[in-house]
Amino acid sequence: MNKSLSGKTILLGVSGGIAAYKSATLCSRLVGLGAIVRVMMTEGATRFITPLTLQTLTRYPVATDVFDEKDASIVQHIDWADSADLAVIAPATANLLSKLANGLADDMISTTLLATTAPLLIAPAMNVHMWEHPAVIDNVNKLASRGATFVEPGTGQLACGYVGKGRLAEPDEIVEAIVAMLVGPKPLSGKRVLVTAGGTVERIDPVRYITNDSSGKMGFAIAEAARDRGAEVTLICGKTEANVPHGVNLVKVDSASQMHDAVMERLPGTDIVVKAAAVADYRPVHQATQKIKKTDDKMSLELVRNPDILLAVGEWKNAQPNKDKPLVIGFAAETNDVEKHAMDKLNRKKCDLIVANNVAETGAGFGTDTNIVSIYGPRGLIENVPQMTKRAVAEKLLDIAQSTLSLQQAQGDGKGPGR
Repeated sequence: MNKSLSGKTILLGVSGGIAAYKSATLCSRLVGLGAIVRVMMTEGATRFITPLTLQTLTRYPVATDVFDEKDASIVQHIDWADSADLAVIAPATANLLSKLANGLADDMISTTLLATTAPLLIAPAMNVHMWEHPAVIDNVNKLASRGATFVEPGTGQLACGYVGKGRLAEPDEIVEAIVAMLVGPKPLSGKRVLVTAGGTVERIDPVRYITNDSSGKMGFAIAEAARDRGAEVTLICGKTEANVPHGVNLVKVDSASQMHDAVMERLPGTDIVVKAAAVADYRPVHQATQKIKKTDDKMSLELVRNPDILLAVGEWKNAQPNKDKPLVIGFAAETNDVEKHAMDKLNRKKCDLIVANNVAETGAGFGTDTNIVSIYGPRGLIENVPQMTKRAVAEKLLDIAQSTLSLQQAQGDGKGPGR
């Protein structure tokens, strides 16, 4: 490990599990790379390793009590929260995961983390059955959906006697994740990424409209992942339920026509286009300016086709010189014959990649925090991605997008991989 963390301040939260002893090695490694490490401990953690040990290794006082204010000129947990470049929890117990996921603030770690805007890296450690419990899974998914990064526990002999997944990742593995988040690599640095998210709204009258169940969560996860990889991200979103990610250029639209215009206007200079929005295929021919009153038992609504944004992007791309062609990624939400429909859509709309899923499948599709997808290129399936958080799916997709973009640039022919 030769990347310096000089000038970086890391908040390290240590919670009460047997793996707390590894925090000493973690502190030593981080200090050796030049980081300022400020340690917070739960009461349970102090039963496994003493604050004095970590204070000696970091050369900074260790915080164990939010009420133990040593400097009257500051509020310690706010001061530490503001100073952090990164917050790390290692080990993170099931109890602490629950607190963080649900916004509790009853000790130094949970209170400080509610106050910080720094990125969060979590390294869980617990019994295998605890790690697989639905409540823990829900809490992990909730934290991941908010942008937390996880260093997943390893598999092996656990302190409780079980053999399985739950052992804290080794300190060097956690350090590698910290270095990656703070000093790189930033594989999309200098790239411009355009993402669409959410559903469109097609007005019938001032109080009624046609829309769909899209929450925007998948598109938001992709925008966040691209941002964290160093890209300049433009997020064009319609109706959404999730919180809009920070650090992106946000463009709000309502209708499919508005989204079409916003996308086409911003295509020049864009390196990657990800069309994750669920765009309405049709809109009412006439939009009433006043609320339509009930009259007859039946009412007919005449619809007309909306512009096909993905097709328009694909055609625009094909008209550009090779060096200016963006990588175009579409989404296919299906309920049957997923591969057949996905490949047909990829070819018709001139995409480089298609992300397909069966929205009728449990754990996938609209409104969920998880997804199950298959990613296709021109020559077929590239990867089946099992159920995981939408942020994790986004990371998988961007890994493939980066490889595809690099190959296109090397070949100069605009053709992507497949297998």
